[in-house]
Amino acid sequence: MEAAAKGAFVLGNLAEVVERVLGFLPTKALLRAACVCRLWRECARRILRARQRVAWVSALEPGPADSHALKVHVLPQTVLYVADAETFSGHEECHEQKKARKRNSKETAIALEKLLPKRCQVLGLVTPGIIVTPMGSSSNQPQEIEEGEAGFALLFPKIDGVKIHTFHFSKDVKNRVFDESKFAEAGLKNNPDLRVVLLFGYNSWKSGATRFLHQIVNPLNEKSIILAGGQVESFTSLTSENNNAQAGDACGVVGLAFSGPQIQSATVLLDQDVADERTAEAAMQRLKAANIPERNTIGFMFACVGRGYRHYKTKRNMEADAFRKFFPNVPLFGFFGHGEIGCDRIVTGNFVLRECNDIKDDLLHGYTTVMTLIHLGSTKANQV
Repeated sequence: MEAAAKGAFVLGNLAEVVERVLGFLPTKALLRAACVCRLWRECARRILRARQRVAWVSALEPGPADSHALKVHVLPQTVLYVADAETFSGHEECHEQKKARKRNSKETAIALEKLLPKRCQVLGLVTPGIIVTPMGSSSNQPQEIEEGEAGFALLFPKIDGVKIHTFHFSKDVKNRVFDESKFAEAGLKNNPDLRVVLLFGYNSWKSGATRFLHQIVNPLNEKSIILAGGQVESFTSLTSENNNAQAGDACGVVGLAFSGPQIQSATVLLDQDVADERTAEAAMQRLKAANIPERNTIGFMFACVGRGYRHYKTKRNMEADAFRKFFPNVPLFGFFGHGEIGCDRIVTGNFVLRECNDIKDDLLHGYTTVMTLIHLGSTKANQV
């Protein structure tokens, strides 16, 4: 009993010991432990503030996704999740009727968001194919999943010096001219710290969708901002808005904006001439030449559905393998879509590694791949 009493005293009074012990817990267990007493609550808060690296949850075929969400060590403020269309419109068993029924994408989105904090910004996308790095290590081999079910969720915690916010612009059928004052409201104009904008067009097959996308992209086409993304099948979540944000017959643009002086980023465009291992690696060498720091950095790959193994003469995973060769410790995420947004551009602080001229870069493409690096700044040495 004496030893037990001493242990209780240590865990109830010595913050250094408590913080060391609680530091091994994933976020969900840590939040439960924070309810024990005031000391544990303060220790838990300090631990969560120190966890500023992006985490992710991923699921790949074959086999069902396991319960990795319980092992997440960050408290997300913003979540970007992407899944293939089959995941959101597949079938599930209905026990009452003893037969499978088709899932509704909104039902799937609601079920996913119940796993996240209530005040978390969530952007969910549905795409034809997925590029994902398996969980466990940022050095795991990224996979291009062109067929079958797969998905991932990027979990962004609060990061000192970095602001991430979602936005949504929907085409107004009554007005052909887009009101550019909405850019300022979304933090995309009059924001000197804006560094990266990821844009995703949805329902691109609708009449006027391409023109509307140009109205969004062209005013943002500045040398000091990285623009990257693509055309997706639909978006399923945008928690900053109401549940009726996406009408079935509407088209528009959703995305994430990254602001902060410490952010560095670069993109390269792999056009139709990039058609073998040599030319794919040459494109990655251009991206490597940007000298973006690789610690606390995320890679994105936005590719056309016409690329992948069909484009590379049945050789699979060509572009993801080329990325891993030059960036062995940077996780890679993205999707195969119906059009790509981006160009060759490098932004490191106030320095832009391009000759500035009056000619705007062409940002909208087809049958290409856009590779992007986003560095979120240096991380704290004591992070978990």
